[in-house]
Amino acid sequence: MSYLRIKNEVITVNGKKIAYRELSKGQSKFPLVMLVHLAANMDNWDPKLIDLLAKYQHLILIDLPGVGASEGRVERSLEETAVSVVDIVHALGYAKINLLGLSMGGMIAQEVVRIAPELVNRLILVGTGPRGGKGIDSVTSVTFAHMFHSLIKHKDMKRYIFYRDDAQGEQEAAKVLNRLNCREREWADQPMKISSFLKQLKAIKKWGSAKIDNLTFIQQPTLIVNGDQDDMVPTENSYQMHEKIKGSQLVIYPHAGHGSLFQYADEFAREVQLFLS
Repeated sequence: MSYLRIKNEVITVNGKKIAYRELSKGQSKFPLVMLVHLAANMDNWDPKLIDLLAKYQHLILIDLPGVGASEGRVERSLEETAVSVVDIVHALGYAKINLLGLSMGGMIAQEVVRIAPELVNRLILVGTGPRGGKGIDSVTSVTFAHMFHSLIKHKDMKRYIFYRDDAQGEQEAAKVLNRLNCREREWADQPMKISSFLKQLKAIKKWGSAKIDNLTFIQQPTLIVNGDQDDMVPTENSYQMHEKIKGSQLVIYPHAGHGSLFQYADEFAREVQLFLS
């Protein structure tokens, strides 16, 4: 898994150093910019999945302001965070990208399309929902419940946040968590700060408590992906987005939760390649 030995690069954006990782430059017409989930830095991308995607796609992964090795503060709203994404992409020298957002990253990706539609060629939304969608204002309580469960069971909190609480979920979680834990310290990103995590939760709460979005501003070809049993951002949101975004494609993986793209890394990578090509 070559992604395990990809180091951070740094670019200065609006006076702050922003950490990013770039793979397979020139491999595709447009880079695929990837926005990660709540409480995550770039090390939380499954290395197997990143390697599979990098075979065919130019990838750019980002630590947003206040996250991981990036300077600055986590913004108060996801709308403000989207402005930072646009600024970072422009600073990297790109006028057109494909954009993938996972969970909170998918919420930010929607806001990027809202404020800079000309920037995004194709959009991929994974394990996420629309502004004001079902259960998004409850992400904080669901997250803390899973964290408490993990503490009692002496397990990584991603075990319960991303995978089903049964024997098959245990097996799938072990596979992915083992891959994540293979990264050596010298190649590691900076850890997530608790204060940054709490600010992200507040921003999600604010976004989820807003009036439900009709998503008419999304005109790009859009791929929507989720597991059939996501309880972090309920799967129902994926069906609703598919209905609202004209011409969108929907993929629902069986017996999978919030981490469906990692659990089905091979299938998801093929789906992404087909969609982007």
